Amino acid sequence: MNEDQASALEAYEAYAEIYDDFHHRNDYEQWIGEFLLPKFLGYGLKGPGLALDIACGTGRAFAPLLKRGWEIWGCDVSPSMVEIARRNYGDRVRLSVADMRRLPTLGKFDLVLIMNDAVNHLLTEDDLRQTMAGIAANLQPDGFAIFDCNTKGLFDKVFDASTSHTVERGGRRWTWQGLGWSDSSERTCRVRISGDSIDPILIAERYFSQREVEEALTANGLVCRAVLGQRESDGSVLLSERPDEERDEKMIYLTSHKE
Repeated sequence: MNEDQASALEAYEAYAEIYDDFHHRNDYEQWIGEFLLPKFLGYGLKGPGLALDIACGTGRAFAPLLKRGWEIWGCDVSPSMVEIARRNYGDRVRLSVADMRRLPTLGKFDLVLIMNDAVNHLLTEDDLRQTMAGIAANLQPDGFAIFDCNTKGLFDKVFDASTSHTVERGGRRWTWQGLGWSDSSERTCRVRISGDSIDPILIAERYFSQREVEEALTANGLVCRAVLGQRESDGSVLLSERPDEERDEKMIYLTSHKE
């Protein structure tokens, strides 16, 4: 395990205590339940069935899936995040600790998800290919996988060294401070989160182009069925079938086994 990989696990072990409060404005019911799932039904996604949520964190994507009848298995590299998910959802979901770069075969799932820029925490193309191999091994022959990646435009805007914002929740206060690109090739960005009840947390994320993502899929017998651009406007999620790296904030990928 290299230094960045080790620090990612350490960061999310520390982040677990404040994660839900820090991200309390994220509306997963709207994002996944009202926008993504209905959109991808038009591309052949069926359900409800058995879903695997990779890098599930504290389980913020579970509620909209459970509400719609999906059975869920969640996994995350951070034991502390998994423990909070277990406290939140009890025996309604199956949970395990697992690194998405070395994902065991947990079953054959109708839907596999890796949401909220978890893929960007993979810091090499080899890590990306290994993660896509884990998706392929856990996906039903007619199943679909959904994951998102941050765009170059979002990295330039949110991770820039001049960017900071403050979050307050339950009488506590934290600051997100962008640290900018860490290399001249503009591949990896870092951010510092600091504030009440935590030591400063450093998180690294990598930008992956659509070409790199699709090459990793192809190398593992997967094919990209759709790529949507996502951005927010007036509190609503906008999805575009013609994604734009500068305009959009995320690229949403729908993939499946090659026929």
